Amino acid sequence: MSIRSRRWLAAAFCLLVTSPVAFVCAQAGSPKYDVAAEAKFKVTVQDMKLPGKGNEKEVAHLLVKSGDDNIDIYLCPKSFLDDMGATFAKGDEITVTGSKIKQDGGDLVLAREIVKGPDTLLLRDDKGKPVWTWHK
Repeated sequence: MSIRSRRWLAAAFCLLVTSPVAFVCAQAGSPKYDVAAEAKFKVTVQDMKLPGKGNEKEVAHLLVKSGDDNIDIYLCPKSFLDDMGATFAKGDEITVTGSKIKQDGGDLVLAREIVKGPDTLLLRDDKGKPVWTWHK
């Protein structure tokens, strides 16, 4: 085996070994869905926070109001919203099924399902696993 072939083999091996580690590390920073804390919220959309151009793989958030409470709804990557054709505007009345968690000292709802009129957007399965990873 030539030196060049050995280098390619070594590089491929390193990539194979380090890829799962990088994936696990990236997932470690993601908030975890708690099925036991799941609830339904009837809310009104106030604003939508989208990642900047070129960062479409980052997560979009909805800022909503329920009575006097302001709630941050963690959705999914913007690219998945785009692929599903989902849009939200200020004043939209929606029902969110999700898990309320604490992150960085504040409350955050990880959305599993959003119902807007006759449309349902499924973001996570019944165990809280993201469905956008199936879409790849």
